[in-house]
Amino acid sequence: MGRRHLEAEEIVRYEEDGPKVVLLDQRRLPDEVVELECRSVAEVVDAIRELAIRGAPAIGVAAAYALALAAARGEDLDEAAALLAASRPTAVNLVWAIEQMRDDPSPAHARALHEEEVERCRAMASHAADLFGQGTRALTHCNAGGLATGGYGSAVGALRTAWERGLLERVWVDETRPLLQGSRLTAWELETAGIPHAVIADSAAASLMAADEVDCVVTGADRIAANGDTANKIGTYSLAVLAVHHGIPFYVVAPTSTVDLATPSGAGIPIEERAPAEITTRFPARNPAFDVTPADLIGAIVTEHGVHRAPYAQSLAALV
Repeated sequence: MGRRHLEAEEIVRYEEDGPKVVLLDQRRLPDEVVELECRSVAEVVDAIRELAIRGAPAIGVAAAYALALAAARGEDLDEAAALLAASRPTAVNLVWAIEQMRDDPSPAHARALHEEEVERCRAMASHAADLFGQGTRALTHCNAGGLATGGYGSAVGALRTAWERGLLERVWVDETRPLLQGSRLTAWELETAGIPHAVIADSAAASLMAADEVDCVVTGADRIAANGDTANKIGTYSLAVLAVHHGIPFYVVAPTSTVDLATPSGAGIPIEERAPAEITTRFPARNPAFDVTPADLIGAIVTEHGVHRAPYAQSLAALV
């Protein structure tokens, strides 16, 4: 049914010999599979900012390992936590993981958090796959696979499970401008797993939907507000609008560590602005890394606890 999947420790891990945090450098994929060794919190912060590791759950795991590294090196943990929290402001998992580590900043605790994150992915993938019909042609945006979660994947985890159940026909992979997380990372993960897929330009999604070649849209999330408004990679909002227009269900698959009940709505989610040079060095540019999809465009939010439907203010509140 497939070839191989990345093991969690191949994506990010802590090694006592050093000590150091070792991660798969996602900037080099798919052409090169190279590990990056980080021997200080500052180096982990740089890796997160520069997208050597990315995806909300995965950077949370990396932050947990970084705090263990800080403790082992005798560094100031409050200062380390502040540096890590500021590295990618949109992803709530980052702050969640830091808070989880405060009372026990040990490598064993960080590894336990990592293992729990992967198990959450397996559980939510199983729930999400229940939404797939036979022969589903799914469209996904950005990368919500094992690379983004530290193992197995959220949205791509759902695709993996659906494929293993014989429900998935193929995946349309948005290239995901401007940094191509779809065509570089998601396509690579699907190829590695032997799942049929094809990369499309982001702007081709509407025509594929109009031609009745898309059965559902499945994405991950970087932060989900209490009312269900969801921040994800830029371009997700437009996909949701297109999906609703064409009568196609739009699903968000994410762990409860991504749900931020302290933020009432998407208006309160900070949106990271990245360097204009990622788009062009010739002209002025605006480069928001994320957008917010309003809850009323989302058919279901799937966590490790099951499938949650509107009104999300009630169904998500039940998670606590």
